[in-house]
Amino acid sequence: MTSRVAAAIDAAHAEGRGAFVGYLPLGFPDLETSIEAAVTLAENGADVLELGPPYSDPVMDGTVIQEATQAALAGGFRVRDTFTAVREISSRTDVPVLVMTYWNPVFQYGVERYADDLLAAGGAGLITPDITPDAAAEWIAASERTGLDRVFLAAPTSTDERLDVIIENSTGFIYTVSTMGITGERAQLDAAARTLVGRLRDRGAAHACVGIGISNADQVASVVEYADGAIVGTALVRALREDGLDGLARTARAIAAGTPRN
Repeated sequence: MTSRVAAAIDAAHAEGRGAFVGYLPLGFPDLETSIEAAVTLAENGADVLELGPPYSDPVMDGTVIQEATQAALAGGFRVRDTFTAVREISSRTDVPVLVMTYWNPVFQYGVERYADDLLAAGGAGLITPDITPDAAAEWIAASERTGLDRVFLAAPTSTDERLDVIIENSTGFIYTVSTMGITGERAQLDAAARTLVGRLRDRGAAHACVGIGISNADQVASVVEYADGAIVGTALVRALREDGLDGLARTARAIAAGTPRN
């Protein structure tokens, strides 16, 4: 079964660029605007959408994203709203939609049911930051049954044995964490990301995209020299928060300008 996410990354490569994976929280500032924001992102250069349902304990997220997700929860966001949003977004763009979710909401909803509902809504798969492949047998089985992508995280601290397990069980791409710590903008990207992508390549990884700390076109350009794509979140959320959909569109276009490879 062909991965829609891998196909989108390959299509970007065929155009001489790295992929731009854009993150936004669902439900911020409200559900309808978050749907419009995702479509806006898709129309302004994102190759893959990474959409995050808000969660009460977002251990990986920096302040800007935490504040947005807390606002979404306060606005009454429910897990089922994820599928409503994905359905509408997927009906309006061919850009594949990955849901970046902590594991507890999936587990509580029911893994098989979550997979079926995501597939029915037109979603492409899940990014699961807080579950490792060896603890994800139920999700791996459900994703193989449905053809949904499963994106696991690799960190600079991962052992070679751990990387092998991640590579074997990931589809779409491997989410390569650039620095240890929470998401947010960094003035300088950690050189550990380049080393980690090299390790993943040496061990046979097909697609590796780097996230955490990437906030502008220059940083994207440096990442796509060695990785398959760059994942940007905080800068997009801040643009949406401060300047609405127009500001988001401008920021997305500016970031996408960093994707061509020299």
